[in-house]
Amino acid sequence: MFLVRHVKLLALGLLLVLLTGLLTWIGYLEAIDFIDSLTGHFFQQPPAGEGVLGWLLAGGWLVLKYVFVLVTRVVAFYLAFLLAYCLTTPGYVFLSNATEKIYLGGAFPSEGGFTVAGVITDLVEGIKIGAVGILVTVVALFANFIPVIGQGVVFLIYTFYSALMFVDYPASSLRWSLGRKIRWVVRHRNRSFRLGLLPALVSMVPLVNIFFMALLFPLFTVHTTLNFMSVEAGEASSLPPS
Repeated sequence: MFLVRHVKLLALGLLLVLLTGLLTWIGYLEAIDFIDSLTGHFFQQPPAGEGVLGWLLAGGWLVLKYVFVLVTRVVAFYLAFLLAYCLTTPGYVFLSNATEKIYLGGAFPSEGGFTVAGVITDLVEGIKIGAVGILVTVVALFANFIPVIGQGVVFLIYTFYSALMFVDYPASSLRWSLGRKIRWVVRHRNRSFRLGLLPALVSMVPLVNIFFMALLFPLFTVHTTLNFMSVEAGEASSLPPS
């Protein structure tokens, strides 16, 4: 694989994995503390367990408590990962840019890779993609209720959103707008489906999805960058000479 064959790219990818994991863990702990400060009193007093009705109420209360704890932890972890994704966007854009330079025969960019203006722009673009992710999650939640085809629609939504996430990195280095990135995914829907398929499958595995996504993010970033370059080079070569 291209990533494994280049030590500097691999080292940068591992550094980004560690940074993403650290930021996710810190954000998760802070989110849990905040949620507990608001909802910690919800389940302090169980209902009286006298009689059959009381026993049912106590059992329902206990189930509701564990479901609430599970859901709030999953939501806190997802939001923490989304925040970590946004904050590490400049690093992944740099990884994408370094991949492009090395693939084209250049050296790993040791200087001039980061500027204040560039980092701010990359952060803003990462926040935009994160906001789209929240919107996608809401749409997918409602799509789940569509009879028969609901789950298939959800899978397609997450597949193309996954492609957009990784196309964001090489496209951001070109300073493309969010609209242009979305149009690229739509125009190249077949390739976008292939690019987003594996990330979507991984992201839909309960609980462990965030860990796997963090570990595989550098690999997906490099793979998508190479595909993005191939498409753009092909389109450029097909243009008539000016």
